Amino acid sequence: MIVSMTGFGRSKAELETCSVTVEIKAVNHRFLEFNIRMPRQLHVIEDKIKKKIAEHVTRGRIEVFVTVEGTGHLSSNVVIDWPLLEKYVQSIKAIQSKFKLEDSFSLRDLLLREDLISIEEGHEGNPELEQLVLDAIENAAVQLKQMRIVEGKVLEDDIHNQLNILSEKTTLLKKYAPQVVQLYRERLHKRMEEFTNGVIDEDRMVNEIAIFADKADINEELTRLASHISQFLKIMSLAEPVGRKLDFLLQEMNREVNTIGSKGNDSSIAREVVEMKSLLEKMKEQVQNIE
Repeated sequence: MIVSMTGFGRSKAELETCSVTVEIKAVNHRFLEFNIRMPRQLHVIEDKIKKKIAEHVTRGRIEVFVTVEGTGHLSSNVVIDWPLLEKYVQSIKAIQSKFKLEDSFSLRDLLLREDLISIEEGHEGNPELEQLVLDAIENAAVQLKQMRIVEGKVLEDDIHNQLNILSEKTTLLKKYAPQVVQLYRERLHKRMEEFTNGVIDEDRMVNEIAIFADKADINEELTRLASHISQFLKIMSLAEPVGRKLDFLLQEMNREVNTIGSKGNDSSIAREVVEMKSLLEKMKEQVQNIE
């Protein structure tokens, strides 16, 4: 089954005092890579989040956004740098005393100093909130997977069409292949008549044709190409991630088509090869997005 690596899932879970919103976005990537953004207090369950998502996807760059609203389950602490604050106040008083300054400083002035007073999220665990987040992750991951399956079906249909055209051209080239040798025989016969005034060395001509036929023989490449196409279809129907296998097969198919183009020595074959390479390039772009 073809599954796309792009998709999106969103879920929201609620308690009486807070709510959790999870968004998961996925794009194509060679491996499974995570980028998770969430409150610091939830970092303790990061591995659980990755494991839960990995139950639904095997490849792709996964971006996860977790938002917690409400104050019932997220704790925050006021952090005061007391030693620095004491030095700061003493320095202000010393400046006032030395220069006989009348201006005074207030508590408001101190609160505006981020280096003195800051707000930090708590680090203590909260099992109820953590389970709420994991439930939302599960629902969002299921949505993500469903969207990737739908996208995969579109890719599969399009690749099938491209593959059918490629198969038809492979069959057509099998018909062209014998004609190439025959056309070469006729051209060689005509040239030899022109240069020898009609006296043709049949043995030499047969030898030349045999050498050409061996160099221009593309049957082996066509047979392998047809086999690759058959394998490609079988792999697409497997109930497992197939993107890497399909990518490898496309490389092999492209290699065979390039060889056919270099050996074909015929304008009709060259024209078909150009179209076949275009088909393979389109398929490669699509396969890059398959899980």
